[in-house]
Amino acid sequence: MGTLTNNYVFKAIENYSYDLEETMEALGFALSYDDKNTMALTLMGKVYAEKLYKYEEAIVYFKQALAENMHAFEVYTPYINTLLWNEDYKEVDEFIDFALKVKGSDKALLYVKKAVLHEQLKDYPKALAFIKLAKDFTYNSEFMETIRDEKARIKGKMPNTKKAKSSKKVKKSEKVKK
Repeated sequence: MGTLTNNYVFKAIENYSYDLEETMEALGFALSYDDKNTMALTLMGKVYAEKLYKYEEAIVYFKQALAENMHAFEVYTPYINTLLWNEDYKEVDEFIDFALKVKGSDKALLYVKKAVLHEQLKDYPKALAFIKLAKDFTYNSEFMETIRDEKARIKGKMPNTKKAKSSKKVKKSEKVKK
């Protein structure tokens, strides 16, 4: 039965993003054969989060997958993204802290997600600190580029203190003239 379930999961993965009707049909079959298949549950959550924007329903699927297997690493990123989109900041923070303790989890990716969380909270210095941690746990050049892009984006959002001071001087001089 596992092989039949996997065949439907593979079909759903293959069709995901460009043929959602086929994806949903394959997921329906996969979950009817094995309603605890973490890959099928994760992909169903992704459909609800990324295509239907039904974050609460997506979270239910992700939690089901994690309840079956906390080492189902394929769940981590879409679950974190969905929590961020749904502005469930406390939950995402707690989940990332937990995931960082799981042996075999992608620490670099998790630290990047922690940086994105703090970026959304507009705590840019803390976000950059997590980017530095992500860099320490990165062991391939391709992901290092991703980290550089994340760092640049966060730095671009930080208020420029020199610029802010000069604009305050301009405003003061404008007040004096009036």
